[in-house]
Amino acid sequence: MIDLFYEIWGTVRRNKLRTSLTGFAVAWGILILIVLLGAGNGVINAIMQSTGDYLSNSMVIFPGRTSKPYKGMKEGRRIRLTNEDIEYTQKKFGNHVENASGRLEQSGTISLGEQYVNSSVSGVTPSEMVINKRQMMCGRFINELDLRDNRKVLVLGTSQAKELLSSSNGNLTARTVDYKRIIGKFVNFNGIAFQVVGVYKTDESGMGNESFMPFSTMSVIYNQTDNVHRIYFSFHGLESEEDNEEFEKSYKAGMNPRHDAAPDDDEALWIWNRFTNNLEMNTGMSIIRTALWIIGILTLISGIVGVSNIMLIAVKERTHEFGIRKAIGAKPLSIIRLIMVESIVITTIFGYIGMLIGIGVNQYMDATLGHQSMDTGLFEMSVFVNPTVGIDVCIEATLTLIIAGTLAGLIPARKAANIRPIEALRAE
Repeated sequence: MIDLFYEIWGTVRRNKLRTSLTGFAVAWGILILIVLLGAGNGVINAIMQSTGDYLSNSMVIFPGRTSKPYKGMKEGRRIRLTNEDIEYTQKKFGNHVENASGRLEQSGTISLGEQYVNSSVSGVTPSEMVINKRQMMCGRFINELDLRDNRKVLVLGTSQAKELLSSSNGNLTARTVDYKRIIGKFVNFNGIAFQVVGVYKTDESGMGNESFMPFSTMSVIYNQTDNVHRIYFSFHGLESEEDNEEFEKSYKAGMNPRHDAAPDDDEALWIWNRFTNNLEMNTGMSIIRTALWIIGILTLISGIVGVSNIMLIAVKERTHEFGIRKAIGAKPLSIIRLIMVESIVITTIFGYIGMLIGIGVNQYMDATLGHQSMDTGLFEMSVFVNPTVGIDVCIEATLTLIIAGTLAGLIPARKAANIRPIEALRAE
């Protein structure tokens, strides 16, 4: 085996330019494959990050307007959710529903001394932290005692806390803010004093940039004791898209008549089913990944075709040599092994070079684009998040290289093995 590699090395040294051009084609193909997959992962991770801050097995119910006449009433009536709807949801659909809770919303200004920030404040229950995956930076979230006693407490987002603390610290960044300094302080929200009990991490997307107070407190202060703006709940036992569609149909059929809406009126209530939303998202991501693999592999194939062509030329140039080998007793299998090992070695070495360069390019994208965000005017969103490839992709790329090198050398090797000694010895 060592003699075989020495022989391959001698062939490579005698044909440096040919080997370099062949290797470049392979390296370029695997480089494009790794960069495409890394860039695709960066885009996919950015999308998933913006949609992954909540339980996938959860739903949000929004009130809508009726779109059909019902019981003598015209269409176009606005639906108003109540606390009884929360109890009905939990009781009627308790075999699937868990942690059903309501939410109220109020906009206003939060101030601390001379600093103020405009913010949306939501009245929530403790399940908000579980369903929407709120990550606490310091302090605590709303608890059951807050609800029971109608406490005037507030949980701020990091963006609001940073603004309110900026007076004494000048320009602050997310890394330099000591959020613990605001815990226990009293802030003013629309003329009412609230004590800050916690700070949670906002995603800076504008979609979760809000503050929270106990649901019961907001109900009392704003006279919303029998009003709910949204209903949240997590669920279990709905494992397929068909199960979820059947549940949504059953839920609307039960809830709609409670608000004098037709059971089959799809506009009376809006359901954001995060499970089916994730299924659609995962399907889309799979299509993107598949497309990137196809494009990358087609690019790699062009390099492999180049290797095969070069090996065919090498076989033709060495026809006389192969004739001598066969004349002195070399078996066809030994010639096939020589050509195929040479093809695999060239493909693998240059392929790994291309892979390492591709990983380096991905690391550069991670260090630049991976830390940038796009300002849409309404909110900011990440462009790339971790645009790299994992060890699984490297293993798959390695297997691809080995298979590609084998296929590239197969046709030339068979051609060399089929050479008749007498004809080979006549070749010039």
